[in-house]
Amino acid sequence: MTRKKKVAILYGGRSVEHAVSVNSGRNIVEHLNKDLYEALPIGISKSGQWFLTSSVHREIEKGEPLGIILNSDKPAFIKLESGTRFMADIVFPVLHGTDGEDGSIQGLIKTLDLPMVGTSVLGSSLAMNKIMAKHLLRAAGLPVTDFLTFRFDEKDKISFNAIAKKLGLPFMIKSASLGSSVGVTKVKDAKDFKLAVAEAFKYDDEMLAEEFIEGREIECAILGNYPPEASHPGEIIISKKYEFYTFDAKYVDPNAVQINVPAVLPKATMEKIRKVSKKAFEALHGQDFARIDLFLDKKGNIFINEINTIPGFTNSSMYPMMWGERGVSFSDLITRLLNLGLERYNRSKRIERDFQSALKF
Repeated sequence: MTRKKKVAILYGGRSVEHAVSVNSGRNIVEHLNKDLYEALPIGISKSGQWFLTSSVHREIEKGEPLGIILNSDKPAFIKLESGTRFMADIVFPVLHGTDGEDGSIQGLIKTLDLPMVGTSVLGSSLAMNKIMAKHLLRAAGLPVTDFLTFRFDEKDKISFNAIAKKLGLPFMIKSASLGSSVGVTKVKDAKDFKLAVAEAFKYDDEMLAEEFIEGREIECAILGNYPPEASHPGEIIISKKYEFYTFDAKYVDPNAVQINVPAVLPKATMEKIRKVSKKAFEALHGQDFARIDLFLDKKGNIFINEINTIPGFTNSSMYPMMWGERGVSFSDLITRLLNLGLERYNRSKRIERDFQSALKF
């Protein structure tokens, strides 16, 4: 009988998206194919402590405190109270936002030389920073909205009038490296502006002002490598009581949105969105999976909003819905993602890490 592979599912984290991550992790454990895999839920508390938990839940600190053996030849997790060591065959980070989706956790996993699901260090850090992502997408010839960027040390010199002249009204103010619409404000006039800037800098040292697009919220799911596949796009229709797709609209208010999967679109527009989404994924060095968020304006112009390298797996998340529409069940989707991570890890073993030279040391 084939041994079940042990999957370390990392959830929680030091992020404003902590609760979203808990919900995503719970769904992944629930839908994991138990005939093939054994789940090892590892929760990271809001203070950054790691715990092995019996299941995925919010009371992470009731689990067993964990440490890590930093040895790439034989890495291991260690239960700090008993000294018991254990290891996973693959790690599945389901950590949204800061310290989870920005390359930091990915760097740790790479240092341990463990197989991992999802985009590695470079792609994670590029996609997480909205400023870098926009520059690179634009350099790749892909459509993004006009934007301006600012550092925290410039906060007292940021001019509402200069931004409005460049981008028009209304415009969006965003923290550079957050998700789930945290640190995001729609600015319609000068009285909104100072509070919007303060909110953005509350969560980050960089912010951007971005052109507001009046149009449809479109999402496209990417799966695979060499080359990646794109789902049919889905659409999120937001209640008129919301100015934009806020955190509450995404996760709190069950009546905030109507979701259409697939989106009702002309075939040519749908294919263009799929093509643009795959190119964006590759331009930012995405791996295994991602969700591409786009705008479609009234003239039919497409704009890439952002790329989520660890999209949500909650009950209301679009990523599993879009693949479900293509006939891929939640359980099969997780299995495919685990296989992709293992295949990519095995492929990486061809790369030499030693160089023989005449250099003496």
